[in-house]
Amino acid sequence: MRTLNFYLFFSIFLLLYGLINYYIFLKGWQLIPRGSIARPVYAVLFVLVAASYIGGRLLERYTVCAISDAAIFTGSFWFAVMTYLFIGFIAVDILIGVGRLIPPVYDSIISRRETIRIAVACIVAVSAVITVGLGYINAAKPRVRTLDIAINGKDIPPEGIRLAVASDIHLGVIIGNSRLENMVREINRMSPDAILLVGDILDEDLAPVIEQNLGETLKGLRAKHGVYAVTGNHEYIGGVDEAVKYLEDHGIRMLRDSAVLVNGAFYVVGREDRSVTAFTGKRRKDLHELTAPLDRGKALIVLDHQPFKLGEAEMNRVDLQISGHTHHGQLWPFNYITGAVYELSHGYKRKGNTHVYVSSGFGTWGPPVRVGTVPEILEVVIRPGG
Repeated sequence: MRTLNFYLFFSIFLLLYGLINYYIFLKGWQLIPRGSIARPVYAVLFVLVAASYIGGRLLERYTVCAISDAAIFTGSFWFAVMTYLFIGFIAVDILIGVGRLIPPVYDSIISRRETIRIAVACIVAVSAVITVGLGYINAAKPRVRTLDIAINGKDIPPEGIRLAVASDIHLGVIIGNSRLENMVREINRMSPDAILLVGDILDEDLAPVIEQNLGETLKGLRAKHGVYAVTGNHEYIGGVDEAVKYLEDHGIRMLRDSAVLVNGAFYVVGREDRSVTAFTGKRRKDLHELTAPLDRGKALIVLDHQPFKLGEAEMNRVDLQISGHTHHGQLWPFNYITGAVYELSHGYKRKGNTHVYVSSGFGTWGPPVRVGTVPEILEVVIRPGG
């Protein structure tokens, strides 16, 4: 069943991806005169770029090399450019459709069809490239956000608890040492009691992470009482056991449906990612199973990569749940989709006595681009309530 679901999802993805690319391809093809040598050149280049990400990922499974890296990097940017070309051309086609209902407007368009077609294509293409370029700059500049909360009725030290949190780092070909070093530097500057990594630490395949020795940079994270993490869906995509071993070998304690009492002051409960069922057929433990044995006099912090069923945390009297996964859409207008799918796509929400925060993430998946969202590192300060 799992294999069938995977192939079904992949087939639908390829179909949609192919249709969108074919639509964009035709827009460019129509601008090139019949019989021009530019037509076959355009076709070959378009196919190479459109297929580069999938081809690079497949090649990466056999060997990590300059070709696989270049293909993934090119294909990643193409995802973003493709998105805004598609949106732009769809918007133009809708306007033309509306123009058909107004004869004077439509007649004016028809009389200058070729000139308008070239001008519109240039405007859409330039707008897409500028949008992606600005999104690339935005994605490379993570913001530090602070969540300052008070928790009543718990034995919290008078000086409070300070946590540094990062989710969705996606270490690999795109997010390498330079970006990771910046994250480590920002987190260490906080002098946190503990560091929490909320899944999707690795992108997919482990090979590029090993080749760049990113684990050695991760070992530079400094906290008074350790670094704790949970699995995300991308750890499962790339091979969860190998990913977990690599991270643990580099100083990160992985919490897989388990809890740890940190410095005798607070619990960190790490939930296995929901992907465990799809990839292994096993079920993850219920939150009640994980929290029932714990001392409720201590603050209870839950890490759960995917922010589904937030009411569970409230029902089990969790003090703070931190999630990630959504990237808050990463590229506008996908934030509207994540906003519809998840109760909380990004930011803070209080449910009863439970505080919930969903991070937009530090890194990116696919294109190293963010439009309409920002990357972030979270500093959490927990104070004793009145």
